[in-house]
Amino acid sequence: MTLPELAIKDFCSDNCIFQGGMGVGVSLHPLAGAVAQEGGLGIVSSAGLRTIVSKRDGKVVDTYTAVRIELEKAKSSSGGRPIGINVMCAVVGDYEDTIRAALDAGIDAIVSGAGLPLGLPAIQPPGHTALIPIVSSTRALEIIVKRWERIHYRPDAIVLEGPEAGGHLGFKPEEVDDPAFALEKLLPAVLEVAHRHGDFPVIVAGGIYTHEDIVRFLSLGASGVQMGTRFLATNESSATDAYKQAVVDAGKDDITVVAYPDKTPASPCGLPFRILKGSPMYTTKRPALCNKGYVLQRGSDGKLSECQAMPKSPNNQKFLCICSGLLTSAGYAPDLPLYTVGTNAYRVDRIRSVAELMAELRGE
Repeated sequence: MTLPELAIKDFCSDNCIFQGGMGVGVSLHPLAGAVAQEGGLGIVSSAGLRTIVSKRDGKVVDTYTAVRIELEKAKSSSGGRPIGINVMCAVVGDYEDTIRAALDAGIDAIVSGAGLPLGLPAIQPPGHTALIPIVSSTRALEIIVKRWERIHYRPDAIVLEGPEAGGHLGFKPEEVDDPAFALEKLLPAVLEVAHRHGDFPVIVAGGIYTHEDIVRFLSLGASGVQMGTRFLATNESSATDAYKQAVVDAGKDDITVVAYPDKTPASPCGLPFRILKGSPMYTTKRPALCNKGYVLQRGSDGKLSECQAMPKSPNNQKFLCICSGLLTSAGYAPDLPLYTVGTNAYRVDRIRSVAELMAELRGE
């Protein structure tokens, strides 16, 4: 089957594949640009861009400037094809600056999850940019739609992310392996909500690996798919060679989901977190040394000062410093790396180019 084009708001990509936004520092302009050139939607991860761009370019920049720089590089390398950015709600301190920078850069799509992006359309008029929330349930989608309706906006599309995705998961720990929460079980009800509120496209994510998987979900009513792990193990990915090789070497039993308080050390974001068991930061179970502050939350004084991985926090030994661990996995910090993957990472057997991977996914 030839994969269909995907039209969302004011852009149209040649096929229905979204490349997942993998942070920190895996999905940068080389990967996003390469995917766009092959007809998919290339997506830059905004997580940690202030640190990454400052280190890479040898000058200190703020979040707004870093986002503009990276997106302009991505657009330049895309050959004029669509580019998006993934923005985590959990990165509270940088969220609004990132959204404004992306809109000012004229980006084609903003994909936002790791929390509910309830105020996204109100930050700044989006113009031609498509606003695409990530959800894991009909309840989350209904909440977003109702909140956005108050400011006379509806999602231009959504990403429905199932429990087989990599990194942070929008499920309770006991739901992750429950067949009742499988992606294909979640999709029909979400499609119904989308139909009632304007029939916007639904992009599915989590555990999709082959051309046949893509075709199956299209037949179930999805408009497209988002894939992360497949693009992690490409030449154009900005993951370190050690990270990519760890994925190639991984077996099925090497992948685990950690979640506080049952299985630690875990993510300070409070969400279940899928990683490789062999990640050096996880295997050493070293005390938390939060010093980047990407996922700081507001304390009782209203200031961004709280993170469960900070040395001053109770039980900090139960949490991973994901900021440093993920930065190290992209080569931007001298710390112990932390490797996030999707549930099918064990099926990756070699590193390949984006062009080769996209040809396979298109069924050629």
